[in-house]
Amino acid sequence: MTVSSLRTQIANRLATISGLRTSATVPDAPNPPVAIVMPTSIAYDTTFGRGMDEYAFTILVIVGRVNERTAQDALDGYCDPTGTTSVKAAMLADRTLGGTAKDSRVTEMRNYQGLVIGDATYLAAEFVVQVIAT
Repeated sequence: MTVSSLRTQIANRLATISGLRTSATVPDAPNPPVAIVMPTSIAYDTTFGRGMDEYAFTILVIVGRVNERTAQDALDGYCDPTGTTSVKAAMLADRTLGGTAKDSRVTEMRNYQGLVIGDATYLAAEFVVQVIAT
C-alpha cells in the first residue's frame, strides 16, 4: 500500500458528494467547494512484524464565502454525520477504500474557520481520517 494510493482512494470517496471537487494533492489555487486530502502521520508496524500500518489523513474542505450564511450552511452539510453532503457518510459508504485498506473512518472535524488564500477569504474545516492498511 502506498500513501499516494490511499490518498487517491479517499479523494475518490469524497467525489461521490455531488458538487464537491476533490484533490488527492495540494493544489496551488484551490477552486471551492473542494476537499483536499493530505497525509498527516503514519504509525508503522502496529501489529506483529510488518503486519499493518496506521495512517492519518486530513481532509481540508473549503467553501466559497460569497455570503456568510450560505457558506456556513454549505460547510455545515459537509460536517453533518449523515446526509448527502456529509464527509463522514461518504467515507462510511466504503470503509475499505476500494479494497486498498483494511478499515477507515472519520474520527473528528476540527478547525471550522475562515481561511485566507491569496486575496480571498474562504470558510474551511478539517476532517481527520484514520486508515489501517497492510
